[in-house]
Parts: sequence; structure tokens; C-alpha cells
Amino acid sequence: MGAFDVRDLIKADSTGPSPTGGPSSDGTRTFHPLAERIAAMPVKQTLSPVLIEGLVRLADVLVILAVGGLIFAFYVAGKVDYALPYQITVPLVAVGALAVFQALHLYHVSALRNFISMAVRVTAGWTILFLLALAGFFFLKIGEQVSRVWLAAFYAVGLMLLLAERLTASLVVLRLTRMGRLERRTAIVGGGPAGEELIKALEAQRDTGLRVCGVFDDRNDERSPDLVAGYPKLGTIDDLVEFARRTKLDLVIFTLPISAEARLLAMLRKLWVLPIDIRLSAHMSKLRFRPRSYSYIGAVPVLDVFDRPIADWDIVVKWVFDKIVGTLALIALSPLMIATAIAVKLDSKGPILFRQKRYGFNNEMIEVLKFRSLYHEMSDFAAAKQVTKDDPRVSRVGRFIRKTSIDELPQLLNVVFKGNLSLVGPRPHAIHATASNRAYEQVVDGYFARHKVKPGITGWAQVHGWRGETDTEDKIQRRVEHDLYYIENWSVLLDLYILIKTPFSLMTKNENAY
Repeated sequence: MGAFDVRDLIKADSTGPSPTGGPSSDGTRTFHPLAERIAAMPVKQTLSPVLIEGLVRLADVLVILAVGGLIFAFYVAGKVDYALPYQITVPLVAVGALAVFQALHLYHVSALRNFISMAVRVTAGWTILFLLALAGFFFLKIGEQVSRVWLAAFYAVGLMLLLAERLTASLVVLRLTRMGRLERRTAIVGGGPAGEELIKALEAQRDTGLRVCGVFDDRNDERSPDLVAGYPKLGTIDDLVEFARRTKLDLVIFTLPISAEARLLAMLRKLWVLPIDIRLSAHMSKLRFRPRSYSYIGAVPVLDVFDRPIADWDIVVKWVFDKIVGTLALIALSPLMIATAIAVKLDSKGPILFRQKRYGFNNEMIEVLKFRSLYHEMSDFAAAKQVTKDDPRVSRVGRFIRKTSIDELPQLLNVVFKGNLSLVGPRPHAIHATASNRAYEQVVDGYFARHKVKPGITGWAQVHGWRGETDTEDKIQRRVEHDLYYIENWSVLLDLYILIKTPFSLMTKNENAY
């Protein structure tokens, strides 16, 4: 578990456990007092263990390639007739090291925290690898073609630098652990004996990185006490949805048995809209599947229900894609943006840019930039009324830039500099937008699931013609369906396809854009 323990707050609170939250008289949601305190605590941006492990793998490969190549360059190059054995051996050793170190469990974050144990296994793995290389030279009868001095130096210097690299990695991981950057903020759903047993099992594991923030349960009888294994019950599933957004939860674990199908489905219908991992505990389940059907938190088996979309290395890839392509697009389109800015300024009085609050990732409020297309005195910052065909609020220049979506180009600044938008993703909707005079979330079941990823300038829905006015419920329904398809099927190639197709879609599918 992490250094912070929510149970310390209970000890500090002389009033003890308090009633769970619920709707207040003014319609807003009130939290359990401890939930309010936890939600108010600053949350540091956490790093994915998968990302850390990947960086260590990359460092291992680079060290091995550098050592083998540099020793060859300074000692062997120019002195041998055939360099091919060296050119083959070095990359094979690098690949072999990845396999051997993986087999010795040297890439898990828990291993990186214990340098002494890790150093012993690195030394053993590196030695085994070179013994295998010697055996390979012998059986292939190429031992005479490889310098023994080069091989010995490769082994000794490589081992020394690998240990130095692992020591650095260990120190970095320990520091990140102390800073709370490797924690997974976790909520337990389901109190009673099952919840208590799960929490005890999780606490018995070392280096899981979990920080249990509290327990949530829809039951309010003796089956669900206010304290579960010392952790407070903070509310119901409805409370958990809001709590998860405010505290940026990473993981939710259900302790309900699989047989409680109706309860599980009812709860999952509320939680699946969140960008978090959802697991079903199999710790006390009598129903057993094949071992590979489970994932594990330490030694505690769980069943994967939902995974956060675009996670781990995918986040890095999408971020790099956005920054590089977004910067190139901003440079390429800057003449058009400058010309548009001048046209907007000359056409009507008021600012060039229009700023509007919209829903971003995980329902966070973000400010998006657009070229102003409405007369300034008629600006609708809350989007209380959608722009319709021949809307008198739209300026002459505004009508053209809205039809061609040129008004959206300033959002490249959101992508490149603010980072709260992506090039491709579900379009960010205005906070008070409606379809048939009903809020979008009332029209579409699971509407907020489209906020499981960062919103984008263009998206799968837009290239299929679902853009512009949403005057009917079917239009917003179809738009959300396309957004959810994108989220479930994301890839860099899909992003690239959408970007390439966007200009053509703007020319051929703009009948709803006013």
C-alpha cells in the first residue's frame, strides 16, 4: 500500500464514521465528510508501471548495443577480416538479455525497488547469457573468429554498466514511490465479509502500489457496516461516479459474487462511463476458471471487466502524434489562420477568438478556442441555443468559416500548447447543449462514456457526416455511437485515416453545418 492511508483521517477525526452522501435539498450531490476531505486532497500525476518497465527494457538494450559496438570499434575494427560474427552477436545478446531478464522477473516495478536482489539476478542472467554464447560459438565452430579479449570486455564492461543502469533505475523508482507517483488509487465496491477479506488479501501483498481510498456499497443495512477492515464506507455507486472524477481514481474492484448478476450489471451501467480499470475480485469465488483467465494484483486473482482506453504506452504514442502533427499543421495552416483572423476583425466588431467552456477528458471543464463566427453582441457562451440554418446571429465571415470548419483551427493551440485537446477524438460538446430540448446525457444512455478519452478537433463521427446541429435525438445518438466506436478501436493508423479523410468530409458532408 502507499504511504498515505485513508484510515489516518479516521483516527484524526474524533467524530468517527459519518452517514454516507446523497442528493441535497438543492439537487447537488453531497459526500460523506471523509470523501469530501479525500477529494479535496491534491492528486499527483501518476506514472504507469508498464511505462517504467518499458523504459528499463529500452535502457538495457541501449547499454548492451553501445558496449558491444564501442568495444568492437576501439579494439577489433580494422584488425579482423570478418566483422559479421560481431555484428550478429551484439544484437543477439541484446535480444537474449531481454528474454533472460524477463524470465528472471527483472522488469517488474517491485524488482526495481530492491537493488541487491536485482543485482544478483542481473549478474546470474548476464553470465548465463554469455555461457550460452560461448556454447553457440563452439557448436558453430566460429570461436576462432571472435576475439576473446572483446568477448571478455563485453561481458565485464556490459555487466558493470547494466548494474549502474539498474542502480539508477532503482533510485528513480524508489523516489517516485515516495512521491506517490506509482500509486493506483483504488475503490472497493461491496462491504461486509467479502470486502474485508479482499482488503486484507491486498494488504498482505508487497509492492502492489494500491492506495485504497474507501468502500462504496448501495446497501445500508447490517450487511454493509460503516467501516470495512478499517476503511470507511464513503457512499453509494452514484457517489462513486462523482468521487472517481474528483479524485482521479485508477481502479475499482468489485467484491460481489458473479451470481449477483443483476446487481453487478446495474452498477456497471453507472461505472463504465469512467476512464478507469474495473475488476471483479475472484479471491473468494468458488467458481474457478483457467489461470490465464485471471489477471493478478500481487497474488490476488481478479477478472478484468473494463480497461481504461488508450493507456500506458498508447498515451505516449498519442501525445507524441498530437504534438508533432499538431505543430506541423499549425505551421502549415498559419497563413490561412492569419487571413481568417483579419477577415473576422474587418467583418464585425469584437474579439477575433471566441472562448467557450466545454466538457473535456473525464468530464473536466476545458476552454476551447474558435474564431468568432457570431456577432459579438449575440455571442452565446453557454450554447443555450444551437446555431440553425440562416441564423441571424452568424456574421458573413462566420457563415463561411462555420461551413468549412475553419472556425475550429485555433483549437490547434489547445492541442499543441494546452494539451487539453487531441487532434482526433470525440468532439467536445458545450456544457448546456441539448437535442430536442433535452440535455445530451438525458437523450443517450452512457453519454459520458465519450469522455473516457481526450476530446479532439475532428473525429470518427465528423468524417461520417455527424457534425453541426443536433436538432433531433437521433443525430446525437448516432454521433455518440461513432464516438464510442472510435474509443474502442483507437490506433495511430485510425487517427491518421481520420485526419486524411477530414478535408474531404468537410467538402462533401457539410449539410448540417451552419
